[in-house]
Amino acid sequence: MRKFIKTIIAASTLAAVAGAACAEAAKSEDLIRWRQSAYQVLNWNMERLKANLASPQYNKDEGAKAANTIAAIANSGMGSLYAAGTDKGKGWHDTKVKPEFFTNGQKVGELAVAFNKEANELAKVAATGDAGAVKAQFGNLGKSCKACHDDFKIKD
Repeated sequence: MRKFIKTIIAASTLAAVAGAACAEAAKSEDLIRWRQSAYQVLNWNMERLKANLASPQYNKDEGAKAANTIAAIANSGMGSLYAAGTDKGKGWHDTKVKPEFFTNGQKVGELAVAFNKEANELAKVAATGDAGAVKAQFGNLGKSCKACHDDFKIKD
């Protein structure tokens, strides 16, 4: 487990550095499209895990795959996809980020740290195969998502 955590930290650092360099060279529309795509993959894996938890027979391997993907996205350096100029514009669709996201760095940072913490804990718990513990931690992750959405996502 310790090696896994060190690998995630190293990968996160590398992703953040590479992501920042890539973001500097990319157009706003590309950054918006990439972040929208990442959130779609995140959503898909959250739905996979939710369905797995709701099934009569929880599948530990499938739960761990979804949780590890969620943690990987959380640690991927997605903050670099919120560069200046990406508060407005279109990727695959209009961005749903409120302008306040770009002016409230301290709060955004706190929410991002909380999300990463809950995602990493979900991956750790999912590895145990304890469906009850996974369900509880999945709820904690959902609360961290909701906290950001409540403040910074434009509602449909």
